[in-house]
Amino acid sequence: MTDTTATTAADTSEILLERVGATLVIRLNRPEARNALTPSLLSAIGLAIIEAETDPEIRAAVLTATGEKAFCVGMDLKGFAKGTSFAADTPEAKAGLEAFGRLTKGDVKVPLIGAANGTAVGGGFELLLSCDLVVASSAAKFGLPEVKRGLLAAGGGAVAIGSRLPLALALEITLTGDTFDAERALRLGLVNAVAEPGKVLDEALALAERVTANGPLAVLATKEIVRAAAADPARGQERMAALSPGVFASEDAKEGATSFIEKRPPVWKGR
Repeated sequence: MTDTTATTAADTSEILLERVGATLVIRLNRPEARNALTPSLLSAIGLAIIEAETDPEIRAAVLTATGEKAFCVGMDLKGFAKGTSFAADTPEAKAGLEAFGRLTKGDVKVPLIGAANGTAVGGGFELLLSCDLVVASSAAKFGLPEVKRGLLAAGGGAVAIGSRLPLALALEITLTGDTFDAERALRLGLVNAVAEPGKVLDEALALAERVTANGPLAVLATKEIVRAAAADPARGQERMAALSPGVFASEDAKEGATSFIEKRPPVWKGR
């Protein structure tokens, strides 16, 4: 495994960041509350996403959490019941919440891999649905139980499930609010792999390493094209036409061809 280097630029009591090679590990850190989402945690996640997007040495991010029982149980209902406001009260918090909003729409520039170390329900499951790839613990449970609380999956979950699953399955998950296990999530295509509880992060980092080994410009363009095409094939075609010339004319494209001919690993420059 690549050597790790801790970073504290955006660390708070609710979130921890760690650099592993070209990957930024973003760890939710409220195990005493099963990593429930608070306004400050949403903002901290968003700020971590901005850090991953703006650091040229970071080419992927892994989103995970402290503990093995829960990845995230969604919104902090105790705070919600008390009337906690999710409005930003500082420019930094506003920037973080705006970035978090992009995350819920799948609009993160770098590849984002979810490492579900435990159960993910409600907003926690929505976080995973926003990721590009997901490794899940075999002990994890998933679901959108909002209807059981008189709420709805307004963080992108209902839209993501509705666009990714056949109608009957999407309605079953969202209207019953029932949870399901990791094996079913895998069968439904909602996660990419299932790992033993203690090996989830290692599997996610190995997946990230496979992604970051590739040409960074090609990876970013491909991610954008595929996500656009999933929602609207015509839009995907438009983005492919717009992005392809720059990728094919890049130094990295030449390096990819040259390294193949010379039978050596490529040295990417990101340009």
